[in-house]
Amino acid sequence: MIGPILVAVSWVLLKIEGKGLGAIGFNAPQARLRQFAVGFLIAGAVAAFQQLGRAWMVGVAWQVNASFDAAKLFEHLRWNTNSVLFEELLFRGYLLYQAIRWLGERRGVLLGAAAFGVYHWFSYGVFGNPVMMAFVFLFTGAFGLMLALSFAKTGSIAAPIGLHLGWNLVSYLVFSTGPLGAAMLTPPEGVEAIEPTGLGGTVLGIGLPLLMILSVSWYLVHRHRTSKRVNPDRDPSTA
Repeated sequence: MIGPILVAVSWVLLKIEGKGLGAIGFNAPQARLRQFAVGFLIAGAVAAFQQLGRAWMVGVAWQVNASFDAAKLFEHLRWNTNSVLFEELLFRGYLLYQAIRWLGERRGVLLGAAAFGVYHWFSYGVFGNPVMMAFVFLFTGAFGLMLALSFAKTGSIAAPIGLHLGWNLVSYLVFSTGPLGAAMLTPPEGVEAIEPTGLGGTVLGIGLPLLMILSVSWYLVHRHRTSKRVNPDRDPSTA
């Protein structure tokens, strides 16, 4: 698993500077669990609303996948957890911590969001297609901006992991839209049948995720008490 390796590398790099993993939020377990849970519930609820709305628009009902067993559940949980931890520890861990320290919060967050968008050119296999590259950069970059802000404002990767995992687990594990295929719920004719077109499809496919991104980002900027992340003496339970 790549997650523990990235945690170990982060620990070594922080140790060289005389810091610990608390610098990226491996501390104050109650506060971090709360941040994770809130992020998970928000993103999971929006993802569920999106998929249920899509099915309703095309008149298709989700059905329990009778062939989905414990082995497949474990595989989906393993893949989703590993992919989220890899991306979060890479893009919202030590590197973003240093970017914010040296560039300031605004530039560090923007750099992290841009890097996340570029990364998805390759993970989505759209490199070389200018139109798709622009769309993927803007869409995943906006998602990365929300995640980077949640790291910067809480001083921990707990909130971005919760947001990211909530979206992916509900979309991929519950509603079978991920690369592993059929999971817990499936439509009778496959997930390809649930692709509403027109304004409704655009609202659910693009507008709803962007509304979540804007709402969470607005709250983090205007209402959340910013964590003084470079001050190790600050009580993280207030973040």
